[in-house]
Amino acid sequence: MVDDDPDVASHRDVDSRYGTIVADTPAMASLIALIKRAADSEATVLLLGESGTGKELFARFIHQWSKRIENPFVVINCVALTETLLENELFGHEKGAFTGADTQQKGKVELADNGTLFLDEIGDMAPDLQAKLLRLLQDREFHRVGGTRLVQVNIRVIAATNCDLSKAVREGKFREDLFHRLNVLSFSIPPLRDRPDEIPHLADLFLRRYTKEMGKPGMRLTEAALGAMYRYRWPGNVRELENAVARAVVLSTDCEIGPEYLRLSRDQEEEPQEREASDLSYHEAMEHYRYYLIEQALKRARGNQTKAAEALGLQRSYLARVLKQKRTEAQKNDQ
Repeated sequence: MVDDDPDVASHRDVDSRYGTIVADTPAMASLIALIKRAADSEATVLLLGESGTGKELFARFIHQWSKRIENPFVVINCVALTETLLENELFGHEKGAFTGADTQQKGKVELADNGTLFLDEIGDMAPDLQAKLLRLLQDREFHRVGGTRLVQVNIRVIAATNCDLSKAVREGKFREDLFHRLNVLSFSIPPLRDRPDEIPHLADLFLRRYTKEMGKPGMRLTEAALGAMYRYRWPGNVRELENAVARAVVLSTDCEIGPEYLRLSRDQEEEPQEREASDLSYHEAMEHYRYYLIEQALKRARGNQTKAAEALGLQRSYLARVLKQKRTEAQKNDQ
């Protein structure tokens, strides 16, 4: 049965298994609007971006927003298998095609018939397989391994990579004709460090998910933990953020989760330009973090206090009061 394959999913389990897309920046909202328009077509989609930015999640939602929603969404990771195994995984094989092939086996391409085939890490596919994939994209037909009969399929293809495919084409590592076949509708998913306003919302989403799974209700991230998240560069992007929150829920024995439970590498921190928090007392450090968070939110909101307050989950009156207090302190220090 198709439902028994972990890489074959229907629309019913997208929300429950993979969460949702958070878009709290104009750039991400615009990107999602474009992707929704693309989903309504039958065109091939190429998703670009660093590892962990959520390319598979976007692919699943493209399928969910498309006319193929009632049919399978099939995933195959092009870098996880050797060339021979990947060919068999994609196209299946006929009985007797090789030693141990006692029965005919359908591949992922065939399982995706009338649905969507998601090719993850397409940039790492071997050259010989690239030629076979090109044939599939051109004619929507293929041979099973060891077979002579053409198998026709009706599939929509979404591909993803963290590689620079244009560079790979120039270096002769990726077929130019295949690149153009894939690059019909291309979208770049920005890294998490370029959309910091989404960090608290994503963190809250993951916190609610894992506290429910682990039976630890009522847990919350402290202001210091959120400050550490804002300063961190997140080289692993959204996937790393999810792992950090899950780890903190497991390790914390208190309802309040401090930055020590996130275990973020200091090598990836962007320290505030003001004096180090380690030079301050506890209460001074908390004030330090509070002002830093507000200043960063104001920068991202281009000075708009209402938007900055909304991004931080604060009342605008509270934010204005904190800023007034800081200005008063600064004036006293200048006298």
